Amino acid sequence: MTEPLLRVTNLTKSFAGRRVLSGVSFEVAPGEVLGLVGESGSGKSTTARCVARLTEPDAGQVVLGGRDVLAAGRRELRVLRRDMQMVFQDPYASLNPRMTVAALIEEPLAVHGLEPDRRLRRKRAADLLETVGLSAEHLDRHPRSFSGGQRQRISIARALAVRPRLLICDEPVSSLDVSVQAQVLNLLRDLRQRLDLSILFIAHDLAVVYYLCDRVAVMEQGTLVEIGTRAEVYGNPRHPYTRSLLDAVPVPDPTDRGSRP
Repeated sequence: MTEPLLRVTNLTKSFAGRRVLSGVSFEVAPGEVLGLVGESGSGKSTTARCVARLTEPDAGQVVLGGRDVLAAGRRELRVLRRDMQMVFQDPYASLNPRMTVAALIEEPLAVHGLEPDRRLRRKRAADLLETVGLSAEHLDRHPRSFSGGQRQRISIARALAVRPRLLICDEPVSSLDVSVQAQVLNLLRDLRQRLDLSILFIAHDLAVVYYLCDRVAVMEQGTLVEIGTRAEVYGNPRHPYTRSLLDAVPVPDPTDRGSRP
């Protein structure tokens, strides 16, 4: 059996005495897309931030490629973050408006010491823009001159700069128009196949998760209530909360409850 790339065990977190994560455990296999789904406030984003160690959990274990993320010191954590990059929800807030696209994409390469030659960093940035469906002509422009979908593509290019094995996507399409959502989802699908990426994909939209993910983990009030393959969770949900989420998803014919997203 293949060893998981990411193993999360009994993750727990409280804020101001309120428990927001309670013993969250799951795995992501190499090349797999795991969808983490639930309503707003269910703990999805806190889970993502704890996995990336942007938020320190109270207890639990996060193992990436056999290395303990939560036990890592500052230097080791920087090395680990080359293998684990994050794409955030709001492409308007996550990109520094004062930096050019080239500087935004090149910055992780410089921070991690991966490419000391400035000309090669710029070439890498240009190649990454091409990879996400943009052009090298955009390198010297600033984020304000791009649409939301284009900005999210730039965010993805920046995340890919250090060649991570795991991409953590925290509601990456929820702020985009539906047509633009489809474009970004297709891009992630394509990148997963071309780069053999693992993706932890956080969303509240079950139709989006159905389209992209191999397995689905359902969160309710900080607890993982169900996890299984896409076919298992959507076709035969076991937990009442999962069933209620699925019942709230519109279908073309209201009499056909078997027609899922």
